[in-house]
Amino acid sequence: MYSIEIKHEGLHKFRVIKGNNKYVVEQKAYLQKKQWDEMWERKQEAERKKHDREQAAMEKAQKKAVAEQLTLEAINQLEEIDNTLLYTLDIDDKINWDSLKDNSKFLDQKPKKPKEPSYPTKPDIKSFEPKFGILDKVFSSNKQKKVEASNRLFEEAIKNWEQTTDKLKEKYEKEMAEYEEQLANWNKKKETFELEQKEKNDAVEKKKELYFAGESESIIEYCDMVLSNSVYPDYFPQEFDIDYNTINRTLIVDYSLPDISDLPTLKEVKYIATKDEYKESFITEAATRKMYDKLLYDITLRSIHELFEADAINAIDSIVFNGWVNTVNKATGNHEDICILSVQTTKEEFMEINLKNVESKTCFKNLKGVGSSKLFSLTPIAPILRINREDARFVDSYNVTDNVDEETNLAAMDWQDFEHLIRELFEKGFNNSGGEVKITRASKDGGVDAVAFDPDPIRGGKIVIQAKRYTNVVGVSAVRDLYGTVMNEGATKGILVSTADYGPDAYNFAKDKPLTLLNGNNLLHLLQKHGHKAKIDLKEAKMLMSNK
Repeated sequence: MYSIEIKHEGLHKFRVIKGNNKYVVEQKAYLQKKQWDEMWERKQEAERKKHDREQAAMEKAQKKAVAEQLTLEAINQLEEIDNTLLYTLDIDDKINWDSLKDNSKFLDQKPKKPKEPSYPTKPDIKSFEPKFGILDKVFSSNKQKKVEASNRLFEEAIKNWEQTTDKLKEKYEKEMAEYEEQLANWNKKKETFELEQKEKNDAVEKKKELYFAGESESIIEYCDMVLSNSVYPDYFPQEFDIDYNTINRTLIVDYSLPDISDLPTLKEVKYIATKDEYKESFITEAATRKMYDKLLYDITLRSIHELFEADAINAIDSIVFNGWVNTVNKATGNHEDICILSVQTTKEEFMEINLKNVESKTCFKNLKGVGSSKLFSLTPIAPILRINREDARFVDSYNVTDNVDEETNLAAMDWQDFEHLIRELFEKGFNNSGGEVKITRASKDGGVDAVAFDPDPIRGGKIVIQAKRYTNVVGVSAVRDLYGTVMNEGATKGILVSTADYGPDAYNFAKDKPLTLLNGNNLLHLLQKHGHKAKIDLKEAKMLMSNK
């Protein structure tokens, strides 16, 4: 598994890109940083334009035009928020795999071969032959002197020619040697570039093949790309975590929604000529709250639409979307992440919806979405289904029921086998509805023994299960402990399973609380329901334990 942390100081954005292929992770990180850089450039450009407008607006008429422009920009921002859902409906959300490939050209210029120099012509002895006059014919000494002088000039010319030629040859040979070295380096760099490019593109092609083969991690990365490609204003967090359950083909999305304080509220700017100043007016608090609620419902429906529409291999039967907001807790002054809406829908159900004509809140409620009637109140709710893959308490499970028969005394069972038996029984029940059960590290009857994630929009959520292999009546303290664990875990329900029965105080305490108490008889019935038989003999169990 590879991961890259990326951040943008200007936009105050941070993301961790994960995946099992180094290049795909790097390419996703590159595309995300490129998107942020483009956002930042647009923001900088907008600020520069604003600054330029203010500088240029020295005259009242110009200042009035600036106010009108600012008003138009404010209106456009509000309209952009209002059209959040409609924006995506005319866009094909499927991933273009070719866009992930590196199709760039090798830009390094090929070295130029040096031009062979023009060598000087070798001196011809005939051009140095002396010319003799009448006196030279009479006086032989004069003739001889001219011959000797001519020979010296020819020899000097030959020597200069040789020196010049040798220098030109030496320079050319040096240039050719440098050229050959540069050409070899260029060819090597080009070959390396093309090899790396091929490896990158082969990795994308392999990832594409794995996605179309239905490989779970590739489906998660694909869906991550789909949501990353969705264009929102730069002040949106646009951060999310995705998980995929291959058994029930359910995609789980934990999505970071904007805080209400992030939204634009400016609706108009007027220039007051008499005071030579700008006057800003804003939408009302009630209108802001209404806009915020609609926006969150729009983002929810839009994200689900994008994921279902992009599902090129029909790998997703249902989606659980949990909307989270990072906001300031007014009681503590600290930032906290809270889930304020959660919805589960099937592909068949959702694709029947005409999103162009829906009222997003009504649509959300019709899908049995969970959330406060006023989302702006930021009331925390329990997600329908949220798998915490970072929870180090979860361990690998093993099956026990195959070794259980009519002679198996559950009350005398190894306590770890007993916890895995309970996990297995509940897993069989929850898997039918798309749920999941994970067992925690061995606790010897302390803390959380198993955690169930039930996607049912009405009864579902996170459920804490504790298994008590007791031989005596279970007292109220065990039930109190379970209730405390439910509160600490942020669970919607707690289930206590015991081989023994419970005392009256235990049953009284559990009344009117999200707690279910299952005794030995309930456990045997649950076991029988899934085709297995066993027994619970408390006396025998006590004797066996006392002999150990």
